[in-house]
Amino acid sequence: MTGWFLVALLPSPTFAQPIDRHALVSRHNVELTRIDPHAPLMVGNGNLGFTADITGLQTFPEQYSPIAPLLTMAQWAWHSFPNPNGHSERDGLAMVPVPGRGEQPYPWIRDWAEIDKRPGLQWLRENPHRFSLGRIGLALLRRDGTQPKFGDLTATRQRLDLWSGSLTSSFVFDGQPVSVETRVHPTRDMVMVSIRSPLVAQGRIGVDVRYPGVSAKLNPDPSDWAHDDTHRTRILTQAPGRVVAERTLDDMRYFSAIGAPGGAITRAGPHGFRVLRRDGDRLDVTVSFDRSRRQPGTPDSAAVAQHWRQYWTRGGAVDFAGSTDPRAGELERRVVLSQYLAAINQAGEYPPQEEGLFSNSWNGKFHLEMLIFHSGHWASWGRREILERSLVWYLRALPYAQQVARRHRVKGAWWSKMTGPNGWNSPSTVNPFIMWQQPHPIYFAELVYRAGGGRVTLKRYGEMVEQTAEMLASWPRRDGQRYLLGPPIIPAQENHPPLTTINPAFELEYYRWALGTAQIWRERRGLARNVEWDRVIAGLAPPPESEGLYLPVESEPDFWRTSTSPECSRHATPPRCLNRDHPSFLMAYGLIPGRRVDPAAMRSTLAATEAHWDLRQTWGWDFPVIAMTAARLGDRESAVDWLFRDLPNNRWGVSGMTPRVHLEEERQLVGPAAGAAGPGPDGPGYARAAETYFPSNGALLLAIGMMAQGWDGSSGPAPGFPTRGWKVRAEEIAPLP
Repeated sequence: MTGWFLVALLPSPTFAQPIDRHALVSRHNVELTRIDPHAPLMVGNGNLGFTADITGLQTFPEQYSPIAPLLTMAQWAWHSFPNPNGHSERDGLAMVPVPGRGEQPYPWIRDWAEIDKRPGLQWLRENPHRFSLGRIGLALLRRDGTQPKFGDLTATRQRLDLWSGSLTSSFVFDGQPVSVETRVHPTRDMVMVSIRSPLVAQGRIGVDVRYPGVSAKLNPDPSDWAHDDTHRTRILTQAPGRVVAERTLDDMRYFSAIGAPGGAITRAGPHGFRVLRRDGDRLDVTVSFDRSRRQPGTPDSAAVAQHWRQYWTRGGAVDFAGSTDPRAGELERRVVLSQYLAAINQAGEYPPQEEGLFSNSWNGKFHLEMLIFHSGHWASWGRREILERSLVWYLRALPYAQQVARRHRVKGAWWSKMTGPNGWNSPSTVNPFIMWQQPHPIYFAELVYRAGGGRVTLKRYGEMVEQTAEMLASWPRRDGQRYLLGPPIIPAQENHPPLTTINPAFELEYYRWALGTAQIWRERRGLARNVEWDRVIAGLAPPPESEGLYLPVESEPDFWRTSTSPECSRHATPPRCLNRDHPSFLMAYGLIPGRRVDPAAMRSTLAATEAHWDLRQTWGWDFPVIAMTAARLGDRESAVDWLFRDLPNNRWGVSGMTPRVHLEEERQLVGPAAGAAGPGPDGPGYARAAETYFPSNGALLLAIGMMAQGWDGSSGPAPGFPTRGWKVRAEEIAPLP
């Protein structure tokens, strides 16, 4: 099956005209006339992300703080604080009883109070971490030579042109017009700025470039502007209109080059430069960030425009024009903006963190279980090469994953949950026991193969698939005629205790699906089926049920009876009420085609979830995933309804971003009991809402692709959308498994 094909989904039996992609994308350009602190706009190239304020640069960060930092972040930009005590991963390990296998080392924090007693835990959680490379802002001066305030700007306007990847900002300052165009080069991590204003010749407008240190408070803004002595900025070369500087932060080194044809670059403090030009009305500046020393780049807006034009024309697209459902335009906006944001934040050489290149959460580390929502859509939307950029990390990390598997006395490769470039599993109360990231490499490899990867894909990822399957087959525990998952295990619904939980419904079906797919891969490679894998496939317990409803886990047989009790129906949060967080059991017949799932029982389970779940606590990716379940069940109306649930984490801002709100922030809605559980699994200081949560965007694309183009075994056009009110055209999108 090839990923580069065209499918037109229309009521008419005739082949439709291709989607007018320029019109589709351009009708969702973002325009602002005032600051929206929840929606600063981004430009980027997949490896570098630049978040701008209403001036097009990062001139007035205080107008957005603390809601949204204005950062310049790169996928490759990782820093670690000094480690004089030589802490290593073993300092975060604790012995955990595993039935039938004795005690095993897990990077477990039993209680957050341990952080104060074991300094290695704190160092391991914090390091390595992403940081911000620099701040690029306008240098503005009033007529009297004093510094302006934001209120001095009038007539602010800003337009993000999605088709060309350019951000145009304009305003009036001291009675003079100012226009700023901001772009990021497609193949170099370089911000390109073009300023037009009469103020240029007066030396009253220019560009300030400043470089921060790294704060001990890493989330959401890791920048430290207060301690100049903790980092170094050294000029390597300087000439008229050109500067190359070396940046040193502890053991981390990178380079920054500033170019300004016809301009003058002067030092502005120990870690900054100012760029001015005193003739004409135009100032062009490039600021690059590089891992190795390079000369300043030259502005190339044509290259940026070509890059984005190719992006929009060569991958998948969905057009809802002509639909009569009043929600169609908004859904199309969310899809187009999600594609744009994904290209900036989810398309780099490392798996993205949950806040992408916008800000830090969990110290900038990436969560491998979320990669299915960050990146799974790339292959199904005809852009498998972008998914493969981050799969390179899996190939590099495979030897370490095999080492961890041996530590757990199983075969194959054990993939960490929350990690960084080195693959270490960051210690936490929850992280080490989450296991639904383990089958992901097989899912990704299969999507790449289905998207036209062919035998090259089999060769490139065959060993990764094999080693992942070895772990999936050797980790389940045999109990009589059954194979059990856990303990220890925490399912995707993270509020189950790790040492007593067994057989999460989704994980059972996902492991079974992945092992079956790995067998198909063996056959494609000319190998015999693995007998032991088949034994586990047949012996894995079926998804647990009670009274016709699927349970989140087998170890909670009274789950639905408890959830419908008066206490839990009021959405209180005592420990016994578990009807919150991710309803992940629905994924067993949504994200994947669970072969042992009874559709009738799953239909009843979806209805029970809608009636009895505390949906305020669902996260942004839950809504598209639930929509996928409804679609597979044939409930097209419900599938669309779930995409539009008006709940805190499903509110889509003007920039296409969704927030990430924890229950602790909703205390006024549920009373003091909301805080009874303490700081939660993420640890102290993580209850604050993030202003974006990119798994929402990726999950939406995965769901919309499936709803528009279908899945194995579906029939008819747009099988996930209602037949009335929706006119759906999809191009270059492959069905999901």
